[in-house]
Amino acid sequence: MFKTKRYLLIIASNVILVAAIVLIATNIIPESITMKKYGALFVWAVVSVLAVVLSLIFFRLRTVIYKRGRNRIFRKKENAVLHDFIESLRTCSSLDDFYEDIGEILEEKGDCSVLFVDREKDYVLYNSPNRITCNPDVISTLDRNFRNSWREGYYFIGDDYGIVSQPKVARGFFITYNQCQLFIFCRYTRLFYEEVFDLFYREFTRFFRRAKTIDGLSEISELSSEWNQLAETQRSFLPPVMPEIEKLSVAAYYRPLVNVSGDYYTVLPISRTKTLLMLGDVSGKGLAASLVMGLVMNTVKILDNKEDLPNMIRAVDKAIKGMKLQDKYTVVFIGVVDTSKMTIRYVNASMSDPLIISKSPDGYKIKPLTSNCSVVGIIDIDDVEVSEQRLFRGDVILMATDGVSEVMDENGVELGDTQLYEDTIKHSAVKSPAEFINDVVGLVFSYNGDKKLRDDVTMMVAKVEG
Repeated sequence: MFKTKRYLLIIASNVILVAAIVLIATNIIPESITMKKYGALFVWAVVSVLAVVLSLIFFRLRTVIYKRGRNRIFRKKENAVLHDFIESLRTCSSLDDFYEDIGEILEEKGDCSVLFVDREKDYVLYNSPNRITCNPDVISTLDRNFRNSWREGYYFIGDDYGIVSQPKVARGFFITYNQCQLFIFCRYTRLFYEEVFDLFYREFTRFFRRAKTIDGLSEISELSSEWNQLAETQRSFLPPVMPEIEKLSVAAYYRPLVNVSGDYYTVLPISRTKTLLMLGDVSGKGLAASLVMGLVMNTVKILDNKEDLPNMIRAVDKAIKGMKLQDKYTVVFIGVVDTSKMTIRYVNASMSDPLIISKSPDGYKIKPLTSNCSVVGIIDIDDVEVSEQRLFRGDVILMATDGVSEVMDENGVELGDTQLYEDTIKHSAVKSPAEFINDVVGLVFSYNGDKKLRDDVTMMVAKVEG
């Protein structure tokens, strides 16, 4: 019925439009040409523009009339139930809203019975209480008849709960979309205009996609919140402030690539003149790396003898292997600075070479604290060697993860291989550790240009005050 009215509206509006254009053409063109006031080309151009404008006006009026007529028809009698439910779907943003509208509109106002099933998970999402969809025999029949995959769309259901082709003999209908099936049973299904099912299906699919998107965003939000909490927990392992140490000043910089990181550092005073410095990097990124980072930090903190560096390396190695993560290991530098003997004893387990920047008569010299141990946590470790270097008043000890030295410029040249890097750390050695770090961080970002960093950036700088 409504479809017929829509066709009649289209035909009538097209006839009126054509008649109007013909009327304009037959009155304006001959008269203008006869008067010879305007050229024929100009007259035809004006008529064409008028025809286009008139067409747009007619199409707009026809759309308004169509929508008003559709709403007026669909709001009549039984169709008003589905129309109200369709309108409510446009503002639904979650399944909870959807279920509430089912109860208030379809069940209470329309006396319908509703069953909503997730066929992929074989799970009933919603079932109208105390209605035919609660009947075990009905559910069993529907499950048997509609178990297989159906093409997305809407279908009519007969008295025997099977498919019928016409709504006139239907006692309900069901919509299938994204492997979910929505069954709606109603005694007066035959009274619905068939066009309302098209509207119902389109609006239901829009709601379903919208709800899924919102659920996904909610999950991301919750996950982001959990990652933020994890990042805060991880940061709690790092020193919130550097301890005040006699004759030794320390500063650090920590910038993870993502919320959580495998980089770590700590400063642990052992005595008035001895201080443990540690900086390391766990392989990989994300949750597993952060768990190993926390394990390493905790293992080092609970050891009683913090001067026994070989035992400390072996304890960390055992702890990581005990997690059985297979591909996780750490590179780490652990050193004990003794300001009374003016020495640093250290184990460098494959860390990017930490440096001592030392003043000399010819200017500052750079002395690397080269690796003397393999990576920790994945391969067998033989005897752990402890090396020692002499320190002097004003010496700067730079420890950094490879996110500093391996940052690249636009030509793919790593910063650690440039004279610019060497000149910067020599020039900054006269400054405080915090100022030294600021200079190096500024260099890292300027050298990288506008590109996104590829790794965590972590540094710790200690300066012997003497």
